[in-house]
Amino acid sequence: MVKFSHIQNDRAQMVDITAKNEVAREAVASGRIYLQENTLRAIREGTVVKGNVLATARVAATIAVKDTPRLIPMCHPIPIGAITVDFDEKDGCIEATVRVKSQGRTGVEMEALTGVSVSLLTIWDMVKSAEKDKNGQYPVTRISDIRVLEKRKGL
Repeated sequence: MVKFSHIQNDRAQMVDITAKNEVAREAVASGRIYLQENTLRAIREGTVVKGNVLATARVAATIAVKDTPRLIPMCHPIPIGAITVDFDEKDGCIEATVRVKSQGRTGVEMEALTGVSVSLLTIWDMVKSAEKDKNGQYPVTRISDIRVLEKRKGL
């Protein structure tokens, strides 16, 4: 039977990490946003009306990493040591990768996943007018493949 550390006596709770030792921790997460070719070109050429899409998404990811415990109820506030946000244009999409480092008692994978998610949502928000079809729908635009690529402890 699977046991969930955040559930005790049928109630959600924050896990007690006070007895754990502080160690170096790192997590890397990634995800993709699929966009129309014209939108990808506008991002690449810096002609998006709302401004520099990837610079804005990088700032949004950084804020999201730091705000993760406010957004996800059972996440501990942890000292963030470093955040790296990278973007890579792939075939028909942009891939975001967020690396988070900390010296603490609990992992940073939720922070990395939150950073990736918010960076991709920010990209969507900044280009949504170009992505809509004549009916106001998004036939191509989608976010997918959000996942933890790597998690390390005690580096």
